[in-house]
Amino acid sequence: MNREPARTDGGLCIVRVANFVTPVSGGLRTALRHLGAGYLSAGHRPVLVVPGPARSDEWTEQGRVITLPGPHVPGTGGYRVLRDRRRLAALLEELAPDRLEVSDRTTLRWTGGWARAHGVRSMMVSHESATGVLGARGVPSGTARRFADRLNSRTARDYDTVLCTTAWAAEEFGRIGARNVERAPLGVDLETMRPECHDPSLRAELADPRQVLLVMCSRLSGEKRPERALEALAELRRRHRVPAVLAVAGAGPLRGRLERRAAQLRLPVRFLGHLAERSQLASLLATADAVIAPGPVETFGLAALETLACGTPVAVSRSSALPQVVGAAGLAAADTGAGFALAVRELLERPEAERRAAARARAEQFSWSAATTAFLTAHRAATAAPSPTDGSSPAADPLLPAAPNAAD
Repeated sequence: MNREPARTDGGLCIVRVANFVTPVSGGLRTALRHLGAGYLSAGHRPVLVVPGPARSDEWTEQGRVITLPGPHVPGTGGYRVLRDRRRLAALLEELAPDRLEVSDRTTLRWTGGWARAHGVRSMMVSHESATGVLGARGVPSGTARRFADRLNSRTARDYDTVLCTTAWAAEEFGRIGARNVERAPLGVDLETMRPECHDPSLRAELADPRQVLLVMCSRLSGEKRPERALEALAELRRRHRVPAVLAVAGAGPLRGRLERRAAQLRLPVRFLGHLAERSQLASLLATADAVIAPGPVETFGLAALETLACGTPVAVSRSSALPQVVGAAGLAAADTGAGFALAVRELLERPEAERRAAARARAEQFSWSAATTAFLTAHRAATAAPSPTDGSSPAADPLLPAAPNAAD
């Protein structure tokens, strides 16, 4: 494949294109922001292109951010997509990237062909398991596997590199024999998210001194299975006699249904909505006794990693990639309310100082500078030296295979 020579006037122009990004879209938005800032500090020129209600073009801490008009996707609670191929292709021509990084292997997969035709090295970032997403939507396992294999074969063919953030995400590409797959874990903001953010006044507002404060931080949409947190709360209170309460941070199309369900079951649940300030989220996570992350198709789960950085243990779905991410600092739960209740109870039985120290120690194995180095290496681009106070080495991979804990 012919390639144009890389530029030397201020690093590479790395154009990143992503769908399903909104002001409240959580992990993907956070990852894009930190990676863009990392590319910029490494001497490159990152440009992020995302859908929105109208066109805009601004310079930010993560480099240049261009918004193109994109329609809402019905039933997703606000997600938009870049549907106008001609407009996006024209913008790519104008930007003349040295590298193209794409985060959406469904509606944006055509950009791999564009990059090949223009001699641009391309990378698709796999933020989800296609097999898992289809299964979560009720597609029979055999059908989901066959459809995912076709989709992934085309993705691997159309891009120079497919980048996966966990071995769990890479498994379905290994299944089809793809040879251009690379691994790069994401990171966590260890300065903003820290145990010292514990807030006694917030604790008093959300729970009585004798109560256990549980938190779920998630988009309230079907694929995240937020109802399992309510089911776990009910199990803990009625079967295990744990005086637990639940605070829910996040927005999405299922909020009304969840509020009605909590009222019907007379469960002590506070719906906090989207927390726009990172400091608010850090205080909530650090103040919780345990956090529930019920999503069964999470490939990395930044919210779970942020929870650990705040010194709080987390119960995660055993069907997701999160058992690899949280390690012994959390517990993998069966995908039922009862399963999550058991996992939470076991976490709470650990001495508090021990479980909080283990959570923070696990999070410190991840950093955004190490993640940026790994992404730039996959791009075949110059990397920045990690900070000596960063907390991890770019050569280290904290996601070595390990048998996840299980609470059945």
